[in-house]
Amino acid sequence: MLPVGRRIGGAVAGSTTKKAVIRRFDRESVAGFVNPNTYLQPAGVELMTPSGNLVLVPYHEVKTVSFVRDLETADPAHERKLFNTRPKTDGLWLRMTLLDGEVMEGVLANNLLALDAVGFNVVPPDAYSNHQRIFVPRTALSEVQVLGVVGSALRKRARKPPAKEQIGLFE
Repeated sequence: MLPVGRRIGGAVAGSTTKKAVIRRFDRESVAGFVNPNTYLQPAGVELMTPSGNLVLVPYHEVKTVSFVRDLETADPAHERKLFNTRPKTDGLWLRMTLLDGEVMEGVLANNLLALDAVGFNVVPPDAYSNHQRIFVPRTALSEVQVLGVVGSALRKRARKPPAKEQIGLFE
């Protein structure tokens, strides 16, 4: 069994690696593979490039980390950043303003145990795009607004009563 992240014939071995693109403030984006359990290091975000180089990008340089389906078509700058309508996914609907003035929205899990001290993992507005999830470090944010709570556990949906013609089989 090979350790996670070891290269075999041009690909990264192990099913725990995910395709990701790190957008940086001052420089071009870096695409590669991350281990979702260990990519957040104390000094920055750890990523292995397709050529096999291990890169550690400091948090103050990271704008976002996008987990993508395909590295070849991954261009985070052209993805939809705002919801057209109220999101359907349960969680906190956030509007985040980055240090460079870019505004983006996402849905954060409504679970305090899922919060990370380094940043937020949000679901982007377009669920069918190449970007599945986006990590935004706290150092990249100038403002975060909660626009709404979607699917609150406080309000249970009322069940529709069964039709009077319906017979009860197990009563």
